Amino acid sequence: MSKGMARSEASSETLVGWMIAVLLGVRLISLGLYPLMDKTEARYAEIARVMFSLGDWITPWYDTNIPFWGKPPLSFWATAASFGALGVNEFAARLPHFLAALGVGWLVWNWARRHARQEALTAIALLAGCSLMLVAAGAVMTDMVLVLGTTLTMRGFWLGLHGDEDQQQREGWLFFLGLAIGLLAKGPLVLVLAGLPLGLWTLWSRQLLPVWRKLPWVGGTLLTLLLAGPWYLAAEARTPGFLDYFLLGEHWHRFVTPGWAGDRYGGAHSARRGSIWAYAWIASLPWSVLVPVAWWRWHRAAAKKALEPATPARDEVPLQRYLALWSLAPLVFFTFAGNILWTYVLPALPALAMLGAAWLSRRQEPQRINSLLVSGLAVSTLLFTGFVGVLNLKQDEDLQTTKRLIAHNVAFDGDQRPLFFYPARPYSAAFYSQGKAQQISQPADLLPRLTQQAAHLAVKTSDVSRLPPEAQTQLKPLAQHGSYTLFSMGTTVPAPTRTAP
Repeated sequence: MSKGMARSEASSETLVGWMIAVLLGVRLISLGLYPLMDKTEARYAEIARVMFSLGDWITPWYDTNIPFWGKPPLSFWATAASFGALGVNEFAARLPHFLAALGVGWLVWNWARRHARQEALTAIALLAGCSLMLVAAGAVMTDMVLVLGTTLTMRGFWLGLHGDEDQQQREGWLFFLGLAIGLLAKGPLVLVLAGLPLGLWTLWSRQLLPVWRKLPWVGGTLLTLLLAGPWYLAAEARTPGFLDYFLLGEHWHRFVTPGWAGDRYGGAHSARRGSIWAYAWIASLPWSVLVPVAWWRWHRAAAKKALEPATPARDEVPLQRYLALWSLAPLVFFTFAGNILWTYVLPALPALAMLGAAWLSRRQEPQRINSLLVSGLAVSTLLFTGFVGVLNLKQDEDLQTTKRLIAHNVAFDGDQRPLFFYPARPYSAAFYSQGKAQQISQPADLLPRLTQQAAHLAVKTSDVSRLPPEAQTQLKPLAQHGSYTLFSMGTTVPAPTRTAP
């Protein structure tokens, strides 16, 4: 390679690195620039806020005297600890999930770098630029902590078998640490997401004996149980019935029973079976568009020059199979599920990034790969910046949140009047009112409230016409925020206004 080509290649690598840094910087800055969204973000942030407020690190609480049995507490612990360090705000709520995403990225980078620097750079660029990874990296959910666990597990298994001699023991123990993280982040689902590809690869590669000999199965299993088991036992002891609901409801009916009616915390996410593949395409944007287009152009150019694409070296084939099984496992598993979200694709993204990096490195010179990466990262950065910009420009509209509504309510009388939501209180209202907002769920309970005390009432605008006529006559509109209209009710009514502070 000439010095000019070497400098050009180094320059293209540097540009990719800067684009990754810019994208991560934009995501970090954005963490506190828009409100927590209903339902997922606001719900999990409110659970963590209550955990921090009560100092109850065993039972996540969904509402007053209602335990949240839907998820284990690791992500709530992280968010609650962040509240303790940084205060209760959006940035603190999202920061632990951003840090978990950085952890996933480091695991991928460090693993891929053992093969080649360019391959590692490509893998981390592909991962960072994925639409789902970018969104989830700063969203208050349980999924990113789960992916940290699954990535650590899959890496620990492979390097526990194939790493350098001084690394194998350490990585083998990290395999079991990853399982413990997954069990505390999402539950037994981690055993399926990791166990399915690991089992298939072991049988396919006929590596059962090396797998048994090289990994610390007895000590590692005890470590996993020691780390994860005590919380499960304590949770059941504190709120009996947890294990039955969590293990059967959340890990069987949620995925197998379409529109599962047993969900204690909202409606199940009904979707057509097989939708996970469409979600995977969306989750991989912009790469799911740019990479096929690039491949088509490269293929045409190679055909004109009668060039054959490079094939992987013999020692790379087992790893490629391993990554392929890892990436396919969540997609195949959730193909038959009736209740899914696009976030279920997330555990597959680290493997897809590494697999894509290896594939690209065999087919093109680094400069062309880096040009593709820069284009994709620029698209992701611009689109996400635009998304955050729209949210900030339209804050008064309270899109999927009630932050401004709560602030408007406080501005009227210094938070002296109670605020009620009818017929249900959204999670963001609980978070931004610090649990003070209440709900009136039945029409029969609404009328007595109108005469008992002066208060404010928030009703979905589409439901106002369904209120009892006698209630409508006693309500004075104050403002509209998003899908809600804020009313004053009771004996003393301030002058109506439509202007939010």
